[in-house]
Amino acid sequence: MKKSGILNAPLSKIVARMGHTDKLVICDSGLPIPKGVDLVDLAVTQNIPRFLDVLKITLEELEVEKAIIADELVSGNDGLLGEIKQLLPNVVLEFVPHEKFKELTRANGDVAFVRTGETTPYANIILISGVTF
Repeated sequence: MKKSGILNAPLSKIVARMGHTDKLVICDSGLPIPKGVDLVDLAVTQNIPRFLDVLKITLEELEVEKAIIADELVSGNDGLLGEIKQLLPNVVLEFVPHEKFKELTRANGDVAFVRTGETTPYANIILISGVTF
């Protein structure tokens, strides 16, 4: 039995198989998710689990070289953005309009999704995996 890190088997599997520049979207409960993609749906009810909780545990196991966030999060929720920046201090953050963010989540087959129960608007992030060597 795994005793630490990501205990959710489907999420652990997705992180383990990610290669350089693959994308993992951690999203709120309202982001549209394309059909036929890898999806780990963790949402139980409103705000369970929280976006930041899922992001924190994922970052313990995933090497990230870049993250993409919607501009609307910047203008609408400085507190959440500050916490994201603390969790990703050495990662390039790119900001795009929310519509562009949604387009990026529909691109290529190298995108997997983790849906949280978060109800904070625009609490979404695209993590682009890096390499550890």
